[in-house]
Amino acid sequence: MIRAVVFDVGECLVDESREWAGWAAWLGVPRHTFSAQFGAAIAQGLDYREAFETFRPGFDLALEREKRTAAGEPEWFGENDLYPDVRITIRVMREAGMWLGIAANQSPATTQVLRTLFSGYAGLITTSSDLGVAKPDPRFFELLVEDLEVAPEEILYVGDRLDHDIRPAASVGLRTALIRRGPWAVIQQHHPDAASLPTMRISGLREIPEQVAAYNERFAEGARRTG
Repeated sequence: MIRAVVFDVGECLVDESREWAGWAAWLGVPRHTFSAQFGAAIAQGLDYREAFETFRPGFDLALEREKRTAAGEPEWFGENDLYPDVRITIRVMREAGMWLGIAANQSPATTQVLRTLFSGYAGLITTSSDLGVAKPDPRFFELLVEDLEVAPEEILYVGDRLDHDIRPAASVGLRTALIRRGPWAVIQQHHPDAASLPTMRISGLREIPEQVAAYNERFAEGARRTG
């Protein structure tokens, strides 16, 4: 049965539209031009940083983050950047007794923001900055399983990307939910893996409690029949 639900951050909990607009402004590129190139990189299966390279060859994301911070324009997100279904879904799932966590690729600064925003709401908040390894490396999910101390198949990982979330999580044995929102999910939605690989597909977080309950009921029914 699914006993723990762990969320990705970008385009799962957080709408990154404002942050990508901030990067376009930092590069001095019109927002729609940057968005078009960003989408083209995703559609070609490239790393999203290729979009930055188009406008600034040799772009170093870590260095530019430091520059933005020094200029008083750091990467950040707040309550207003959360998708509208985040808080209510977390409340419903906590009331149902579900264990919740957050695990994502995040910088040290945004990791601290996460811990402030979700203090008391998640049993575990861990990021690539904590683990020393980033998605899509399967080791990220192996370390997550070690931290949770439950079987991989008892964990549902919710993410928007086939490449960074669903494939590596499934390779480690986790159950997965592919959420259809954000640029990656929309562009990758017709890939064959989008239909066959996730345990469940959702359009919003509000669908998770019902789908998890249905999954667990099927599991229990199967156990009764074989027992």
